Order: sequence, then structure tokens, then C-alpha cells
Amino acid sequence: MPDDVPAPPLLPHHPEVAQNLALGHGGATPEQRQSVWLTLRRPGWLKTEVLSGLVVGLALIPEAIAFSLIAGVDPAVGLFAAAIMAISISFLGGRPAMISAATAATALVIAPVVASHGVEYLFATVILAGFLQVAMGLLGIAKLMRFIPRSVMTGFVNALAILMFTSQLPDLMDVPWLVYVLVALGLALIFLFPLLTKAVPASLVSIVVVTGLVIATQMAVPTVGDKGELPQALPVLVLPDVPFTLETLQVIAPYAFAMAVVGLMESLMTAKLVDDVTDTGSSKTRESLGQGGANIISGFFGTMGGCAMIGQTMINTKANGARTRLSTLTAGVMLLVLSVLLGELVGMVPMAALVAVMVYVSWATFDWHSIRPATLRAMPLSETLVMLVTVAGTVVTGNLAVGVGLGVLAAMVLFARRVAHFVTVRRAVGSGDNGHDDGGTVTYTVDGELFWASSNDLYTQFDYLADPDRVVIDLTRSHLWDASTVASLDAITEKYERYGKTVEVVGLNAASAAMRARLRGKLTPGE
Repeated sequence: MPDDVPAPPLLPHHPEVAQNLALGHGGATPEQRQSVWLTLRRPGWLKTEVLSGLVVGLALIPEAIAFSLIAGVDPAVGLFAAAIMAISISFLGGRPAMISAATAATALVIAPVVASHGVEYLFATVILAGFLQVAMGLLGIAKLMRFIPRSVMTGFVNALAILMFTSQLPDLMDVPWLVYVLVALGLALIFLFPLLTKAVPASLVSIVVVTGLVIATQMAVPTVGDKGELPQALPVLVLPDVPFTLETLQVIAPYAFAMAVVGLMESLMTAKLVDDVTDTGSSKTRESLGQGGANIISGFFGTMGGCAMIGQTMINTKANGARTRLSTLTAGVMLLVLSVLLGELVGMVPMAALVAVMVYVSWATFDWHSIRPATLRAMPLSETLVMLVTVAGTVVTGNLAVGVGLGVLAAMVLFARRVAHFVTVRRAVGSGDNGHDDGGTVTYTVDGELFWASSNDLYTQFDYLADPDRVVIDLTRSHLWDASTVASLDAITEKYERYGKTVEVVGLNAASAAMRARLRGKLTPGE
């Protein structure tokens, strides 16, 4: 199934659906499991979606507050951004079960505009970023995802796991020793509880048990409430209080563009990862449009916007088994309810409980198979290097977009270098296979694809001084891909002419001949 085409829904009366419903959860196809209509008819599926949404809603609270501090805004701005993004994307997005909210990547990008111009300019920046993402979606930017190699995806996943783990370290430093005990208890429950039953998400059980233990024993450990004050009222629609002038646009445009690119890249990479986890396809174009729409809505509600969140998405899909938009919607709604109506109770949840969940997700997200000695021995060195560049770039900068960009660049360079060595040039005295050796002709047979990386060395493969008066370059087994190759052929011909020798290029296919005819003699100054 193409990456950009969602699976066609099966109607409720379809015989395959009826058969799978009779077989139960295990008999459903991955596409059917994403159906909201079927999930509403199956209490077991619906329970999974709702409980997973509750867990994700809890996990979003400390993250959203922390990202608010990064951006330099009140905690409520981050919390409402997380809720509105999750609710909006559940209707607008192309990837079911993917969680979008306030993120560190977008918070880092927009923090400077808050510091220099204030929070109202932030809201305008988020709205403009949303419109830019919609434009990118309409222009088909999402289709460029097909050019991201698997090694970059592996590096993205591994770097993401490392960042998720390291982001928990501040909550494990300079804390009471009981915190480590609670984290260990939480992890034990997450790993062992599924051995008893999978009816309830182990992560939710871990949060409830650890929280109950802390409340019952009145342990003095850091809680969610220590991260910041939770809001007391629901968000309302606002119009950014900024001058609607060209000067304002000049201020916010660079930050909006950076936010749009970073947010879209992280969202599309996450969507592709969830496609693999769930064995389903998704519309990346619709996801691009949905991310833009969610940011526009988020900006008009006076929040900091965001993009897809890999950590919470992995909790939702990989740890808890959610598959539909209901889990995303539930997460957003529950976040609003927990923040506004049950803020006092949520504030009592120990950070250790949420750290345990995130540490488990980090462990489950990391592709351990990719670093096994047997895998590394079998994998081409170039692909291993691309993975390492992606991981290093992401971990050092703390920015997934930078890491992915460096990984793709490394993959391009290594690929070009590898392909360049596939071109061979053979020299033979005579006019070729159909000619005779008269000593006055030499034939060079070029075998391989000629483009900028391989054709640059082509110029050095000829013996200009020693060759006879007539030179034949046979390109029957080659193809000209770009102007660099035409320029190289021009340079070869011109050098032979300076020695008073003639060059004949033969064997060009139709496309190559047309390109050479169009560009020949026009690629050097003065022509």
C-alpha cells in the first residue's frame, strides 16, 4: 500500500468484517482495528482506547509544563496547547492513534520570539506556522518522505529513545532516595503486570499503584504539582494582540517557517514509525494539512502549538495497543479534565511514576536489533555510518530535524560516492567491436550511470597525448543524467581538439542524445 494512501474502510456489513468480529480481537486486520465505528461496537477495543487515552493524558501534563518553561510561557499555555492539538488532530490528521501536542522541538524554535516580543507574537507565529504547514501539504512536501532511507529511520528511532531517556534524568537527580525505589517499582509493574493480564494497560496500573503508595505513606517526593500551577478555567478563542503590519510579518515569519519545517518533519517521521508499529498505511499529505490546521486552531486559542510527540505516541500505540482516533481524542479531553477539574488530584501524582513509564517507552522504542554484533557485521558500513550520523546529530543538538537532515545528507553523499565507483572505462585500439585495428583509432567504452559524482572523474580516464588522431567514446552501456556529464564530455572533446584530434561520441540512447544536443557547448563561459 502506498505511504500516502490510507487503507479503504470496510463497511460494517462486509463479510470479512463480520468474520473477523466473530473471531474476536485477534481475527481483525490492522486496518479494521483502526475503525472507530467497529471500536465503538467492541467493548474490549473501546476500553483499550479510553484507558490508553487516560494514560497519555497523564503523561502529557508534566511534559507540557516542562515545554512551557522552555518556551518561556505560563504552564497553562503548554497544557492547553497539548489538549487542543490532540483533540484537533484526532479529527484532522492522517495518522490514527498518533499523539500531537506541545513539544520540545517546537518550543525551542519559538522561545526567542517570546523573549524578544512577548507571548502575543507567539500566538501569531503559531498561526502563521499552521498556514505554512497547510501550504506545504498542498504542495506535496510530505511525498519527500519516500526519499528518507531506512538507516536514517533506524537512527531517528534510536536517537529518539536516547532523548526520551535523557529527558527523564533531571527528575532523577538531586532527589530523595525513595524516588529511585518508586521508579524501580513502577518499572517492575510495567514489565510484570502483563504476565497476569493485559486487560488493563500496565502503565496505568503502575501510575495508580505508585501514586496510591505515595499518598498512603505521605512520602516526600517530587510530584506533578511541583512542575507548575495547573489552570483553573478552559481556554477561549482570542485574536493575537499584535499590529497587522508588514513589520510584524517580518518579525514572526522566520520563527514560523522554522516551526513549520521542524514540526512537519518530526510529525511525518513519527507517522512513518507508527505505520510500521501498526502495520497500516496513512496519508502523509492529510497529516501535513492536519498538523497545520491544528496549529492554526491552537494559535487562535492562545497556546504555543506543537507537533507529533513520539514518546506519548509510543505509549499509546506500542505500550498500550491503541489504534484509533478515539485514543487521541480521549487523551486531549482527559488532559483538559485532569488539568482543570481534577488539577489538585493530578498534582499529587509522583513524578517517579511518570518517569518509570517514559523509561519503559525509551527501552521499547530503541531498535536493539540494529546494534547487535551480527547485524552490524552483515550491514554495509555506509548504512551503519548513516545511522550513527543521525543518532549523533540528534543527540548533540537535541533536535530531531537536524539529526534527520544530517542523516539524509550523509546517505546522499555516501550513495553518490558508492555509485560513482560503478563507472568503468575500457580503452581498446581500433574503432570498436565492428571495426578493424588500423592503429589510427582508439575506442573508450564507458560502462555505468553518468551523473555529477561519476562524471567528474571521467575527464581523467583518457590518454590525451598518446591517443591517435581519432577517438571514439562508446556510451552504449551508459546514460547521461545531468548537465555535469555533458560538461565533462565537452571538456574531453575540447582537450582532444587542442591536440589536433577528433572525438566521436556514439551509442547514446534517445534521452541522453537529446540532453547532449540541448546543452552541448552552452555550459562554459562565453558560449
